[in-house]
Amino acid sequence: MIIEDAKLPKIDVILTTFYDAEFPDKYNNHTVGEKSFNLAQYANSSSESAEKEKDLSPIINNYLEKNNIANKIVAKWFNRSEEGAFDMNLIGDRGSYDASAQDAAKALSTERGTSMLADAGEELIPNTFVVVNYSKFVSNEVAAKAAYDVSVELAKNISIEELRKIAIEKASKVYEKARQGYSVWTTAYLYQLEWTDSMSAVFYQDLWMDASTIDPAKKEAFDTTTLFKLKLLGFQKASSLISGLGENAKEGSDMIIKNATLKSIDAVYAKLQRKFEPFRTKTPLVSVNPIGAKIGLKEGLEAGDKFEVLEQSFDAEGRVTYKRKGVVKVEKGKIWNNMFNAGETPVDEQGNPIEIDTTIEFTHFKGGKGYYPGMLLRQID
Repeated sequence: MIIEDAKLPKIDVILTTFYDAEFPDKYNNHTVGEKSFNLAQYANSSSESAEKEKDLSPIINNYLEKNNIANKIVAKWFNRSEEGAFDMNLIGDRGSYDASAQDAAKALSTERGTSMLADAGEELIPNTFVVVNYSKFVSNEVAAKAAYDVSVELAKNISIEELRKIAIEKASKVYEKARQGYSVWTTAYLYQLEWTDSMSAVFYQDLWMDASTIDPAKKEAFDTTTLFKLKLLGFQKASSLISGLGENAKEGSDMIIKNATLKSIDAVYAKLQRKFEPFRTKTPLVSVNPIGAKIGLKEGLEAGDKFEVLEQSFDAEGRVTYKRKGVVKVEKGKIWNNMFNAGETPVDEQGNPIEIDTTIEFTHFKGGKGYYPGMLLRQID
């Protein structure tokens, strides 16, 4: 989700960018309605948005509670109908998707078959997250002027007049270029759905009904329950610089701002994954010689980043388990540049076309042996 703030410059561009952006393919899309909300409508006072700009979580909490977002998330997991009936279709589908093809086949051949996959899917419920973004455009003028003043003061200490003039002229050119445009700052607040064994028990005992047992009282009970909650894990910030349009820029200003906005959102999501372990995704190996996976610069990968290699299976109770089979590191110079979609023209912060290495189709890792495609990578500290 993204927060609407009419006071911010270029807000229309950022909202359109967010609405049109593709949903990250590493996550299941569990959208439950609107993709944005207005900041002013959920501030408890007219001055709260200004006072709380460093921490918008009270306003976000207000929105989430008033709109029963946690309830809507649970309702979507159990494919709730207009009459209030639940089923296990999505749970089973997600459970099957999260299992390897081999283990899914094994599960389906057992007596508990499909119910095991449903159990596996239900384990995914507490791994449901809501990310709320707040992006703003900050003029580069203030920061650029401060940097210019420092550069000029340093240049004044140069004893040779000609070199001093060159240094000041260079500082002036840098300032003129840097002061144009904005820096796009994105703060992302990460929430996780609370789903415990006791909550699950209450749900099945007091709220569950299927299409054959419609009960208006149970429908109302679910509509009004406060059982389900979203807990705040924390937030992270990231920025993307727009230093100017550039003389040779082929893209318009809106496109440059759009690209910078997407970069800042990608960067802050990568920070959330590094900071909060529950939010880290598992990525399948697509190659073993070399060891490779379809993650890259968009996820903030750097040379030397460590990942554990996991083998997935079911235990005797039908629960998904993961066994570590080794640890690998991102190989220097072999990181996939997935910052741009196929067919897009890559541009820098000034809108100038740039070239990327298209020969690297996935990120390469090194370390260990005995892996096979389909094993999962998960980043570790």
